[in-house]
Amino acid sequence: MSNFIIPSVIVLTVIYGALKKVDLFEAFTDGAKEGIGSLISIAPSLIGLVTAVSMLEASGFFDVLTQLLQPVCTKAGIPAEVLPLGLMRPVTGSGSFALLDSIMRRYGADSVIGKTASVMAGSTETTFYAITVYFGSVGIKNTRYTIPAALTADILGMFFAVFSVRLFG
Repeated sequence: MSNFIIPSVIVLTVIYGALKKVDLFEAFTDGAKEGIGSLISIAPSLIGLVTAVSMLEASGFFDVLTQLLQPVCTKAGIPAEVLPLGLMRPVTGSGSFALLDSIMRRYGADSVIGKTASVMAGSTETTFYAITVYFGSVGIKNTRYTIPAALTADILGMFFAVFSVRLFG
């Protein structure tokens, strides 16, 4: 059934537009122009974010931070094996999913570590990417309390991932 959802939405949109007498091709091209404009406006922010993340990864920053935080996280009951994922997730989606894949291959999906990593990945957001895209697309420069609030939500998501796997896993 899932194979038919997107084509069905497209067909229903075309039928609805035709019934409302909307010039569908013009509406489509106008939307595409607007999308390209948004892409151009957020491109500098995205390039900066990707560059910064690449530099942090290449420099070993995440490895050093993992080593520094490991004793605290161990006392808090967070498996050390998922700590790099927790640090990477707010910064980069592709990097964090590469780590998730590595964790799954190494420990298995049914292990406590695998379950914790899965719940953690699903409970957190690529905070900096989302802020860059959404704020950049509408021209907001001052994020004010957004970053602290979003990172707090990510941290809580990580702790509750560990807690929920221990409780239900």
